[in-house]
Amino acid sequence: MFARQFFRPAKQLQQHVRRYASEAPKSGSNNSVLYTGVGAAGLAGAYLYLRGGDSASGQQGAAPPSAEESKIPASTGEVKKAFTGGDQGFLSLVLEKSEIVNHNTKKLTFKLPEEDQESGLSVASAVITKYKGPEMKKPVIRPYTPISDVDQKGTVEFIIKKYPDGPMSEHMHNLEPGQRLDVKGPIPKYQWSPNKHEHIALIAGGTGITPMWQTARAIFKNPEDKTKVTLVFGNVSEEDILLKREFAELENTYPQRFRAFYVLDNPPEQWQGGKGFVTKELLKTVLPEPKEGEKIKIFVCGPPGMYKAISGGKKSPQDQGELEGYLKELGYSKDQVYKF
Repeated sequence: MFARQFFRPAKQLQQHVRRYASEAPKSGSNNSVLYTGVGAAGLAGAYLYLRGGDSASGQQGAAPPSAEESKIPASTGEVKKAFTGGDQGFLSLVLEKSEIVNHNTKKLTFKLPEEDQESGLSVASAVITKYKGPEMKKPVIRPYTPISDVDQKGTVEFIIKKYPDGPMSEHMHNLEPGQRLDVKGPIPKYQWSPNKHEHIALIAGGTGITPMWQTARAIFKNPEDKTKVTLVFGNVSEEDILLKREFAELENTYPQRFRAFYVLDNPPEQWQGGKGFVTKELLKTVLPEPKEGEKIKIFVCGPPGMYKAISGGKKSPQDQGELEGYLKELGYSKDQVYKF
């Protein structure tokens, strides 16, 4: 069994709201995203999904790559890969297209060096970007997870949220088609293989959704992978929900294997999803049960305020740290949780 058998009424769940947030990433401050308790519509049909069978989806907020992660392994094989690791160094990629997603987010498409190349990334993995402005003493380096399929040929795509006083995100937002960005990879994270777990849960905030999308997309793109996926995605407003259309397509195509629960701090008047902030009660209701052991995995990615409340932060880029927060209180073990 993948989750609790009985759901408590939404009105009862809304009584367990606990507020927490943090500022957008500025110099000397934290990131910003708000999370919420579940609304009535967010739970509709969830019991049938969680018990049903099969039927016919840097990251910003993630820690910088560790020294260990930066030791990129060289790739082998017949597939032509742009990012080969090892001593390759940074590639200078040309921006092909810049598209506005919302008030502070853009989708950037970069050309790989050759049209028949794949990125060379595995699931899940990221890249690091480098930029040194004319008045900077040292270059800025930031990790990002592409949203394009790892086997997509010729281009690689990113969703980039612009933060105040964020030198890399501001630089990337200011790029015009034809200009270049230094990119290096892959930076391996959690290495996924088909059916590695029976059920995974993705708890994300803001642009922390990018490694979640990379993982979910790989699962549902592979007809041999039967993994169930539950997404809990917190944002400030409805327009901040990234990749919502793509996740909706997964939910419509695989209703017995994929469910998404969206929660907003500032929902519109007619919003039918969760309102407020993520609560322990919400997670208890929609996540697979901890007693399932190695059959499940919980992934967390978002700003510091989210990690603190949900899972505790990473001790260092290479050290997951101890499990804390709601997930520990709900009985999950350190081995059942991965923090991007």
